[in-house]
Amino acid sequence: MDFMALEPSLYTVKAVFILDNDGNRLLSKYYDAGLYPSMREQKNFERNVFNKTHKSDNEIAFLEGMTIVYKSSIDLFFYVVASAHENELMMMVVLNCLFDSLSQIMRKSVEKRCLLENMDGVLLVVDEIIDGGVILESDPQQVIQKVNYKADENPLSEQSMAQVLQSAKEQIKWSILK
Repeated sequence: MDFMALEPSLYTVKAVFILDNDGNRLLSKYYDAGLYPSMREQKNFERNVFNKTHKSDNEIAFLEGMTIVYKSSIDLFFYVVASAHENELMMMVVLNCLFDSLSQIMRKSVEKRCLLENMDGVLLVVDEIIDGGVILESDPQQVIQKVNYKADENPLSEQSMAQVLQSAKEQIKWSILK
């Protein structure tokens, strides 16, 4: 085995993608430009991964020299891809952080419709967890706090008078303290 392949690196995640229950791409981020450089190669890899994983109850798969951890929810499949020598448990922590963060953003309704409606928040979550293949955060609470994203935030017309007054008081308090 090549010594360079075993050299420790921060660049552990090769790709993250979310597919629907038909195997269609909803979101994908590839962090290793040399891995699958073209869109065709990426979609072919995703199709192969989906075909291998969509009917199984496992949480990990090995395909094309890659370690793939995955999770399904209603009509979505979440995947984190790393090289074969990476720690599977760490990849699972990343996957769980992604899933739990999205679950909080989407109010426990992790399904295709909700994901598409909140795609801006989904992209923020992915970018907060992984940057360029480097794992930045693995705690869903910290991710949500950093992203500060609120799905279905009530517009003023749907808030009660007490909520509007409380919100105004908070804004005034913070503007005075600054």
